[in-house]
Amino acid sequence: MSHAPLVLVDGSSYLYRAFHALPPLMTSTGKPTGAVKGVLNMLLSLRRQYPDSLFAVVFDAKGPTFRDELFADYKAQRPAMPDDLRGQVEPLHACIRALGLPLLAIEGVEADDVIGTLARHCASAERPVVISTGDKDMAQLVCPYVTLVNTMSGSVLDVEGVRTKFGVGPELIIDYLALMGDKIDNIPGVPGVGEKTAAGLLNGIGGGLDTLYANLDAVAALPLRGAKSLAAKLDQHREQAYLSYQLATIKLDVPLELTFDELKVGEPHVEALMALYQELEFKSWLDELIRDTKRQGAPLPLAEDAATTQVETQYDTVLEQADFDAWLARLQAADCFAFDTETTSIDAQRAELVGLSFAVAPGQAAYVPLAHSYMGAPTQLALEPVLAALKPLLEDPKKLKVMQHGKYDLNVLTRYDIGIQGIAFDTMLESYVLDATATRHDMDSLALKYLGHSTIRFEDIAGKGAKQLTFDQIAIEQAGPYAAEDADVTLRLHETLWPKLEAVPGLAGVLRDIEMPLVPALARIERNGALVDSALLGVQSRELGEKMIALEKEAYELAGQEFNLGSPKQLGEILFVKLGLPVVSKTASGQPSTAEAVLQELADQDFPLPKVLMQYRQMSKLKSTYTDKLPQQINPRTGRIHTSYHQAVTATGRLSSSDPNLQNIPIRTAEGRRIRQAFIAPQGYRLLAADYSQIELRIMAHLAQDEGLLHAFQNDLDVHRATAAEVMGVPLEEVSNEDRRRAKAINFGLIYGMSAFGLAKQIGVGRAEAQAYIDRYFQRYPGVLAYMERTRAQVVDQGYVETLYGRRLYLPDIHSKNQGLRRAAERAAINAPMQGTAADIIKRAMIAVDGWLQSTPELDARVILQVHDELVLEVREDQVERLREGLLPLMSGAGELDVPLLVESGVGGNWDEAH
Repeated sequence: MSHAPLVLVDGSSYLYRAFHALPPLMTSTGKPTGAVKGVLNMLLSLRRQYPDSLFAVVFDAKGPTFRDELFADYKAQRPAMPDDLRGQVEPLHACIRALGLPLLAIEGVEADDVIGTLARHCASAERPVVISTGDKDMAQLVCPYVTLVNTMSGSVLDVEGVRTKFGVGPELIIDYLALMGDKIDNIPGVPGVGEKTAAGLLNGIGGGLDTLYANLDAVAALPLRGAKSLAAKLDQHREQAYLSYQLATIKLDVPLELTFDELKVGEPHVEALMALYQELEFKSWLDELIRDTKRQGAPLPLAEDAATTQVETQYDTVLEQADFDAWLARLQAADCFAFDTETTSIDAQRAELVGLSFAVAPGQAAYVPLAHSYMGAPTQLALEPVLAALKPLLEDPKKLKVMQHGKYDLNVLTRYDIGIQGIAFDTMLESYVLDATATRHDMDSLALKYLGHSTIRFEDIAGKGAKQLTFDQIAIEQAGPYAAEDADVTLRLHETLWPKLEAVPGLAGVLRDIEMPLVPALARIERNGALVDSALLGVQSRELGEKMIALEKEAYELAGQEFNLGSPKQLGEILFVKLGLPVVSKTASGQPSTAEAVLQELADQDFPLPKVLMQYRQMSKLKSTYTDKLPQQINPRTGRIHTSYHQAVTATGRLSSSDPNLQNIPIRTAEGRRIRQAFIAPQGYRLLAADYSQIELRIMAHLAQDEGLLHAFQNDLDVHRATAAEVMGVPLEEVSNEDRRRAKAINFGLIYGMSAFGLAKQIGVGRAEAQAYIDRYFQRYPGVLAYMERTRAQVVDQGYVETLYGRRLYLPDIHSKNQGLRRAAERAAINAPMQGTAADIIKRAMIAVDGWLQSTPELDARVILQVHDELVLEVREDQVERLREGLLPLMSGAGELDVPLLVESGVGGNWDEAH
């Protein structure tokens, strides 16, 4: 009778390997979880491979083992378990037990011995065993019934595999280890005997340690390097070799009081597993667990920070006029309701309306289908009369609405002549303001985190990939519950999130006074769009292509051969093997890295080929991202490009943009500026660009209350020249342009936590000179140093920093035992109040400017772009000065600082001219 193999997992080995091999992973509260996730991934993979097997995950128990008694220095060189790993052991054990997997840890022996005993017992009964490990010691256990698998590398070792890998069969592995020793476990072995020599000795003599020592006189004749002196060395260290043999031998007779029935995999403990996945923030596994539990009809254990009661749902699909009228009355009577649209596209400027959903109370929601167009779709209410009936309600600013990512719905409905007002809350923004980094802010993630609820996914009803249906093609029977759930979950999220924000008045203020009023202003900018010259972009694309061809030829000449510039493997061989350039860093697989940062560092060291490669990559990126792509992104209805602005992505509050991403067009290169030339004003209009000058330095002066910086800004001095004069110790009028450049690097570098090493690299001086500059800077500006020290202490104490307007950035890594992560958190803590306050000020400015433009209809002007600290507006030629006169005071008045907020402006026929 054939059996499924017994699977024995070397848990201790994998715990260390996962910790060191995988990138660090942390919860939003700073708890390390990477090793737990890595080991669980391997266990789940093994379970899928061996679904019918008995199973045991074996760990080393705490305390000494018999090997410590044999040899006091056994494993003495091993460093103590890192704190970031120690804290993961107990959660990992808890997860394994909750998964129903048998876990073994036997005092006085190692995991290897427990595994060896179980494996030998099975093998003697001719029952197959699979040992999952990365430990070479286990190769001694391999036999016709025992195989090793390494789940991390995918390798499988049977008897022949051991012979191929180590040069000796499993029966000689202990002897092999005894001769060569093991640095990791501090097994001494015989000095000077490595892998090849050990295998050569055993194969040459034809036996193990006993045979070898009985035939030492034959060693000199073996075809081994240094063979003549080997016999004496072996004889000198005979006692050490036999001790090493004992230390390397896995015990096969550990008394285990268990039966094979106890190694059967049990049912998962759903409640315990759910609590652990939530605590460790394993969101995809938590989601999968919730969905499986729901499918089985079992009650759901609640998430810790979720709503306190399960919600009974009543979702209506509205196909009759009478039902719609009843729902309209409920909406009119509600103090606040949730609202959502269903459309044909995620692009708000192109999306067609398919249906609307509403929720008036938790669990009470409805979907009104309007444009499902598949064959056999039931009769639906007509779109125009429904929208006409809803228009007064949706446009009433006193009727409060709750939405999730409401800017999208606002833009969609504007095209149907409905200008939504009264969007009081947006759950995406509530979550973002509450804690920007705790979770993603899409509905599925929020429902899982705050409600313990796994939503119906769009892929569940529409499919995936090229065959994915658009919403109008989805059967109403499926679309109804999905759409109604969107509105219901939105309302329930608001009822969970808003009290958390109200408990912190500063956060409630950020939502109420900045993020929510910004939604309609941003929506308007997106709808306005920007005009681009597609013919000019075509010319630029051709020119970039020609430059790339020339750079490619130059790269071939420098390399002495043709190669694929996009192939990391070929590039690595040329740079580090053929040309012998220094290896800056390595990839996870141990190969020399050819990442952009590496090429830049080599280019900075004046190596010619990396310089050419960096230029090639820059040209390629500009061509593929902008000059080739922008013409394809022109909306055929408007003839313009409509970027999407994202309020809930960056940690600091800054806006980001996509499709196209306008934040990354380089301004310091001629090619980047030329792309800005393609953003043009229409006939009879001009572009006006208004940009905050050195806003983060001004915020630094305000926060630090440093007299020197305050004086420089209050007296309209060139702050970089003023800093150069202070730090270089020269009169202001004698500051050279090079001195100013260095001072500028210091001013901005210190904001971002730049070290002396980084500054030295940037300004081209030695590290000691750079450190001297930094020291003198802090002597001249002691308020800045005091601010930095105060901020470091504050973030350690409370775990977050704040902007001037109360926005918080939580930094859980500040308590990490990992020094690199902790220092990165310190740098972020110093920078975030400046960058976040700058973000708040530009947002306040956008709200003020939008309000002014909306209340001044005779002014023919509109905001078309927001990039970093800059607003770009399109204005009729004869109204440029009037716009400038009204705009600049609004922007400079958007923040209340102890130094002036200076706004610079320019006008031109294109963005580059105006900047």
